[in-house]
Amino acid sequence: MKIDDIQIKEQLIRALQEKGFTEPTPIQEKSIPLILQGKDIFGHSSTGSGKTAAFGLPILDKIERGKGIQALILTPTRELCVQVTDALRDFSKYMHFTISGVYGGVSIGPQIDALRRSEIVVGTPGRILDHMERRTINFEKIRFFVLDEADKMFEMGFLEAVEEIMTHIPVQRQTLLFSATLPEGVKHLVRKHLKQPVTVKSDVYVDKSLLKQVYYVVPMPQKFSLLVYLMKQQLEGMSLIFCATRHEVDIVTRNVKAQGIRAMAIHGGLSQNRRLHALDSLKKENISVLIATDVAARGLDIKNVQHVYNYDVPKSSQEYVHRIGRTARAGMSGSAITLLTERDYDNFNNILRDHTLDIQRAPTPQQVPQLQFQRNSPGFGGGMRSGRGGFRSGRGGSSAGRGFGRGHRSRGYGGHRDGSQRSGFGHRPRTEGSSHRGGE
Repeated sequence: MKIDDIQIKEQLIRALQEKGFTEPTPIQEKSIPLILQGKDIFGHSSTGSGKTAAFGLPILDKIERGKGIQALILTPTRELCVQVTDALRDFSKYMHFTISGVYGGVSIGPQIDALRRSEIVVGTPGRILDHMERRTINFEKIRFFVLDEADKMFEMGFLEAVEEIMTHIPVQRQTLLFSATLPEGVKHLVRKHLKQPVTVKSDVYVDKSLLKQVYYVVPMPQKFSLLVYLMKQQLEGMSLIFCATRHEVDIVTRNVKAQGIRAMAIHGGLSQNRRLHALDSLKKENISVLIATDVAARGLDIKNVQHVYNYDVPKSSQEYVHRIGRTARAGMSGSAITLLTERDYDNFNNILRDHTLDIQRAPTPQQVPQLQFQRNSPGFGGGMRSGRGGFRSGRGGSSAGRGFGRGHRSRGYGGHRDGSQRSGFGHRPRTEGSSHRGGE
């Protein structure tokens, strides 16, 4: 199917063609006709699959100018809210709708004014509730309700807020819910609020022909030095570095910048302006590295990423796939590099249970310059402490390779002498502070 085969208004087709769209993605090809028919949709698809166009194009085709707010789209984060708003404005450039992004961290006054003229509202749950309490948003004419990145919504604790908002939206509406995973909260919403929904699934997979996946076994005190060494060996393209917490993102960012690398941080603890500035800087190639919690792995449209680094290892294969899905897109090649220390063994075993992944162990370079890694901000005590990325041999220490080299299983990682996978990386290290929380 080609873009101009989709049964939507000519103005939408024209805008898509100008943006270089030639054919729909699988989730778009399956969803758009069903939404145009008035069906409730449960879309199960991954980051980068084209969900915004999948629900946005048929909504834009159906709404009418000047008839009030006819569509409400809920997103879990401010960045995704801005991204979806911008995309819908691009799609509808020849239709002259007013599409408002409604989120916290900015003045509410301009939003109140825009809501009086809007046909589509894209918002985060907290700020939508603020407008409901102020009676500055009118749901009476809503025909479409979209819950985007539903699993992330529940992970961030918005279930109660979403339920409250949905009770104020007209019952006679079309509900479109999109989620990458299926936690119980998502299943509950599908059962309770969708009417005879059609499930549309876009396969989640990694193109092995385009994406090279490797891991390095490294002692904790050498992890940062190896990260910088690898980045300086792979200068082409943009890089994303994922850390487990906001605090670790800030520390790693400060140290990476100290090595002369153009980098910025993005996580939920930053102001809205700083978060958007980081994304805009990456888009304009003013920086070459974005260091992030998993907020950047879900939903954000970050193009031309050549390398993804797992500085902290995620807990599951789903989270791993979401991260590495930022690269090797649109037919381009990419690499996913995981830095594995002793405290990461349990998480990495969970990832390797997904047999669709092909992650190969890479030999650790022999001549990696040892770099200073400052955990404390200058002027606050300085010095190196033991812990994640620290210098003193502690939990990780020089024993990070223990368990590798004997009892190997077919997938290439180490094991106990009996070859068992569960404890395949030697004794289980203390996991204090090492869980993958995302920090959002």
